[in-house]
Amino acid sequence: MEKQEKEKIIIKKYPNRRLYDTKKSTYVTLKEVAEMIKKGYEVEVIDVKSGENVTAFILTQIILEETRKNSSFLPVSLLHLIIRYGENVLSEFFDKYLELTIKNYLTYKSTVDEQFKKWLELGMDLSTMGQKAILDFFNLKPPFDFSSSQEQSAEEES
Repeated sequence: MEKQEKEKIIIKKYPNRRLYDTKKSTYVTLKEVAEMIKKGYEVEVIDVKSGENVTAFILTQIILEETRKNSSFLPVSLLHLIIRYGENVLSEFFDKYLELTIKNYLTYKSTVDEQFKKWLELGMDLSTMGQKAILDFFNLKPPFDFSSSQEQSAEEES
């Protein structure tokens, strides 16, 4: 199931690059902001000096930090496309389609995982069931198999 949306947390970004959580009244790191998001909170980051919303910039920094830990976080070919086409082509895709695609994938994955879990709880051995289904399929007579009906007619006539 999808996490329920929680309240928005306002983070202030100071010129010294420090981030301040206005809800907890404490400074936070990029890692802590990432944890807030993973827990289902939505964050909004405001630059104190300019008043500008810099959420996208901070979230991009978080993604870059994750990439440092796991060098295959984003495929190189995708990074080339992002640089090559920039905002012109990819902006609409990211805004409209990527988020929806990921949400749909997560919903579908959750549904399949739950169904598989139910099968396991019922004690169904899927490998045995699959073998039985295949054997049953091959033991079925073809719907247009007239040879057996002709043999029966010949036996009845004799």
